[in-house]
Amino acid sequence: MKKYSFLPALLLIFFISCGPQIQEQDSSSSVTVTYLDFSNRDDQFEGGIRMVPIQTPKGEFRVWTKRVGNNPTMKVLLLHGGPGMTHELYSCFDGYFPSEGIEYIYYDQLGSYYSDQPEDQSLWTIDRFVDEVEQVRKALGLNKDNFFLYGQSWGGMLAMEYAFKHQDNLKGLVISNMMASLDEYEKYAKEVLGPQMPAEVFAEIMQIEENEDFDNPRYEELLLEHHYQHHVLRMPLEEWPEAVMRSLKHVNPNVYVYMQGHSEFGITAGATLKGWDRRADLKNIKVPTLVVGAGHDTMNPAHMEWMASEVQNGRYLFCPDGSHLSQYDDQKVFFEGLIRFVKDVDQGKF
Repeated sequence: MKKYSFLPALLLIFFISCGPQIQEQDSSSSVTVTYLDFSNRDDQFEGGIRMVPIQTPKGEFRVWTKRVGNNPTMKVLLLHGGPGMTHELYSCFDGYFPSEGIEYIYYDQLGSYYSDQPEDQSLWTIDRFVDEVEQVRKALGLNKDNFFLYGQSWGGMLAMEYAFKHQDNLKGLVISNMMASLDEYEKYAKEVLGPQMPAEVFAEIMQIEENEDFDNPRYEELLLEHHYQHHVLRMPLEEWPEAVMRSLKHVNPNVYVYMQGHSEFGITAGATLKGWDRRADLKNIKVPTLVVGAGHDTMNPAHMEWMASEVQNGRYLFCPDGSHLSQYDDQKVFFEGLIRFVKDVDQGKF
């Protein structure tokens, strides 16, 4: 997980916009559809974009979605990280899903840049976000015969929480770059990742955190050089994809800080996600589940491999060269594994 002002670590990811015409066969009705044919769709006017109304305890708001492609049995809803990041992290999905005929939906959660951004902090709870995802599912006509839910980082946490409550609506679940315990995440960050830095650098970072001096420009400077480029996205900053930089520019710090806090090595005391732990509940997830871990992630890959063994019907995808955004820095392994999972589940091979 990361914090806004300075490149959040709880980044989370995926989507498309154009591509070749691909034919998919509907196994249930033997009806062939054209992948990029928008005719007779209610979102044709804006090319797949739809503002979905969401009912909340504080009134009605709207969230932004964009549907890409047509496939009656494979529809992937992408949950971005943060909280408060954007769907833009998943732009690279455009390079892979269309050629495989997999339909997917970009989605900015309430409070994120392309959706409404109310300032009432009482809206930023896990339960309300789960209810929001359920309302989006219904509005988009997703169901157990076609609905794959993908979540990365905070989105992975949200995907788990949705599955605990609504897994009967799912065909498949993907938990990407997210552990099942934030205390374990913090332990891994401080005991494993931090000590990989030069000792004096890590000591200075910890001192800044202890002083809660998060606005100190030195904090961001040290993290950019010694942490982000090694564990968030393993590329020199000047080579980070434009879509990633755009998402960082658009992050909503009010949502992020309230739920996650400022720290890059755990959850700040007082943040609402502090203490979140669902390890004991993973065994209740029965839907086919893919857990994605990466060799250089901010999240412990061994923990995520364990998660895949805890759910009733799990598979582990390891991206050895990847970090928190492994869809970019271990892209071939990431997409080959993700596409194989979606197709295996769809074809009854999982």
